[in-house]
Amino acid sequence: MKTKNINVVIILGIMSLATILFTQMVWIRKTIAIQETNIAIQEKEDSLKLKQFSEQTHIALRNVLERITNQHKDSVDLYGAVKQQSSNYFSVDISEELHPFYLENLLKRELYNENIHEDFQYGIYDCFSDSIVFGNLIHFTKDSLYSPISDTMLGITSKNLKWKTDGHYFTVYFPNVVSKSINATNIDIYSPWIFVLIIVVIILFFFGYTLTIILKQKRLSEVKNDFINNMTHELKTPISTIGLSSEMLLRNDFTQDPDRLKRYAEIIHKENKRLENQVERVLNVAKLDKEKLVLKKTQVNLHEIIEEAKDIFEFNQVEENTIELEFSADEYIVNADQVHITNVIYNLIDNAIKYSDKDLSIKIKTYNHKKMLFIEVEDHGLGIKKDDQRMIFDKFYRVPTGNIHNVKGFGLGLYYVKLIIEEHDGSIHVNSTYGKGTTFTLNLPLK
Repeated sequence: MKTKNINVVIILGIMSLATILFTQMVWIRKTIAIQETNIAIQEKEDSLKLKQFSEQTHIALRNVLERITNQHKDSVDLYGAVKQQSSNYFSVDISEELHPFYLENLLKRELYNENIHEDFQYGIYDCFSDSIVFGNLIHFTKDSLYSPISDTMLGITSKNLKWKTDGHYFTVYFPNVVSKSINATNIDIYSPWIFVLIIVVIILFFFGYTLTIILKQKRLSEVKNDFINNMTHELKTPISTIGLSSEMLLRNDFTQDPDRLKRYAEIIHKENKRLENQVERVLNVAKLDKEKLVLKKTQVNLHEIIEEAKDIFEFNQVEENTIELEFSADEYIVNADQVHITNVIYNLIDNAIKYSDKDLSIKIKTYNHKKMLFIEVEDHGLGIKKDDQRMIFDKFYRVPTGNIHNVKGFGLGLYYVKLIIEEHDGSIHVNSTYGKGTTFTLNLPLK
């Protein structure tokens, strides 16, 4: 995917996210406004109902008090006798003895007359014990109207109860009448913001994850294209050389010039071997991806392997004394697969040579630290930029060099090195300054 297309996807994603959030904000604000209006209306209705209930209860209790006063032929002033202590609790002052059963019947009658269909409980003040004696809870139903909550509990509502107590007041309590709390509704009003926050987090996570996948696929696509270009270049060169040499052999008769014949044969053999090695490297890495790597570990002398690699490279590719060895490690025997660990050393030296440009000076050091063997391969070549250092161990990745193909390879060497070192319970690190050189440091556990 092209960078332009990715930018379009990002912009469209941000616009979609902003549109969703804006729509959610508008919807929630309207919903909250409607809820607040409904709550205000409900509170107004509740307030009116509560006020109406209070007025009806006052009338009912006033009527009860008048009947009690008329029966006892008392001309007491009834003004202010009925008092509301709270929204559901009332007290009525009296000045004579009052039987509970009679009071209960009066309350039932007057409350029903005033359309107060609520459960209630009454109590009569006992001046001798300085306490209120409560009757049973009276439950209202459409079938039986007012009746005690339990038939087995007579309490003070018994008709045959002997009651000889001076009362100063009686109380009536309505347990099911409670005032609405505004604070309780605030949680319901503002709870949608919590859901919006959750939705936003989920959308952002999904968008970020999708963007990460897109960028990763873009990088893989670039790496794949780079690999194909490099592979085409690497395979085309030996194929062209083999083709030209074989064509010369077909066109000319070299029976009288065996040296020239041998030279062309050597070129074909060398380029064919080079082509074979390149294909083999690709196939080996593909095989490592499909199967679990099996190592044949033995006791390996790393100093010997490094010295042999130095001799081979100086004999075939570079001048003598261009690879300097500095062995400071006292312990250099490791438990490793000799074939793979040798390939690791060869790959690191080969990279140092390829990227050294003009100043071909390579230094290999070894030392011990905390029961580990450290190996450093240092060059003074092109160096690696910071942005590329974190990706050089990825499969098929090569540091971009534009159209310059003086550095050959498929981008598999360092991937292979990292894979083998980690299979040996070690690690590899890179320290590079662009334009000055690079140092690869790998460590392996000692036996």
